Amino acid sequence: MTVSILRHYSTITAQKTTQLRTTQLTLALLKPDICADKSLIPKIQHTMAEHQLDIVQSRDVLWTEQEAGRFYAEHEGKFFYHRLCGYMTSGPFQAYILSSSDAIKKWRSLIGPTHPVRARIHQPDTLRALYGLTDTRNSFHGSGKSFISNWGVFF
Repeated sequence: MTVSILRHYSTITAQKTTQLRTTQLTLALLKPDICADKSLIPKIQHTMAEHQLDIVQSRDVLWTEQEAGRFYAEHEGKFFYHRLCGYMTSGPFQAYILSSSDAIKKWRSLIGPTHPVRARIHQPDTLRALYGLTDTRNSFHGSGKSFISNWGVFF
């Protein structure tokens, strides 16, 4: 009996260890235009769950210009930088840590192309195709790489 329990425990431990190794975290933002319509948030959360993206943590955020500027510093000097920072400070938004195997790819695939018009043509079932307004007001952010260095901005 003891040996059987130990084998079972060992198998469960090995499965959990493997699961932890294959889990990836990503940052997802629901931008101000989405959060302005509170009825959309549960729909989007449901869509996340349908695509095996688990919400590890979430938080409401309201940025100052300086905070937006720090987050989007890589775009400073580009023509859209000030417009993007203005958009992200126009109202509250939500930040999520999502977890899944291949979370970055899954979330970015779910939100679709940056430009909602292109998304509507080429990937009409993506979130940006359904909810995005313009190339700047595209409703969602999906990190293209690990965002661990940016956690302090949100959590």
